[in-house]
Amino acid sequence: MVSSLYDLQGNLHNPAVAGLAKKTTMGASYRSMWSGIAGSPVTALVYGSTFLEQSNVGIGAYLYSDVTGPTSRRGLQVSYALHIPMQNDTRFSIGLESRLLQFAIDKAMLIEVLGSDPVMGGASTRLTGDAGMGIAYTTKKLQLGASVSHLIQSKLNIYSGNLTRAEEARLYRHFYLQGSYQWKVDANTTVTPNFLVIYLPNAPTELQVGARVEHRELFWWGLSLRARQSWMLSAGVNVQKKLMLGYSFDIYSSPLSVFDKGPNAHEVLLRYQFLK
Repeated sequence: MVSSLYDLQGNLHNPAVAGLAKKTTMGASYRSMWSGIAGSPVTALVYGSTFLEQSNVGIGAYLYSDVTGPTSRRGLQVSYALHIPMQNDTRFSIGLESRLLQFAIDKAMLIEVLGSDPVMGGASTRLTGDAGMGIAYTTKKLQLGASVSHLIQSKLNIYSGNLTRAEEARLYRHFYLQGSYQWKVDANTTVTPNFLVIYLPNAPTELQVGARVEHRELFWWGLSLRARQSWMLSAGVNVQKKLMLGYSFDIYSSPLSVFDKGPNAHEVLLRYQFLK
């Protein structure tokens, strides 16, 4: 799932950060891309996490719907993270995730293109499960993490006939490396540079880098770059340090051009933290 505000959505890419903020958090996000193309990607997400202080354990989960043209992915991910305290308020975290996924094909949108393709005679939906794991190292200012999803690489088995298949549809492993650093510029301003690297075999490596500037813990703005794809402008406001409203506007240059119709993306975020 693509997200320009990934680092504000808890354990979206790394189960080891579930509960890391030692707060109970709930939220939702919605992302729409490339409105100029019929069937353009739309992603909706509902997420939450909590921290069990006595056992230093974080629990997180999210429900998601990711629709692109004739295909859709909907599912549930649940994370468990063990946070190991170290010196100087540093923590090393280990996380595991379990994922349930429903993959669906809208055959009505493909019949003119695929015609008598054997896939058209198979099931429209497939339900499968998978797993993932991650680690994280966190100090008062620095956070580094690495994770892998679709660890089992479960098969989707879209076609179940007798024909010989050269390839099988499956969930391929995704590898993530991410980090951030909180730089306290003065008593009222904090700058947080961050990065995310996504590696998928047989696909171009994705790199996203940026920085977020927060003022008086009341509002923030950010600028990011997704290499070879887009620039991202974001902003948000905090209400009583509990409720956050955020928005990101992506300006794409590839695979669409700024001169094409509807080449941009919009993402909105809502997050609520239950403070003691």
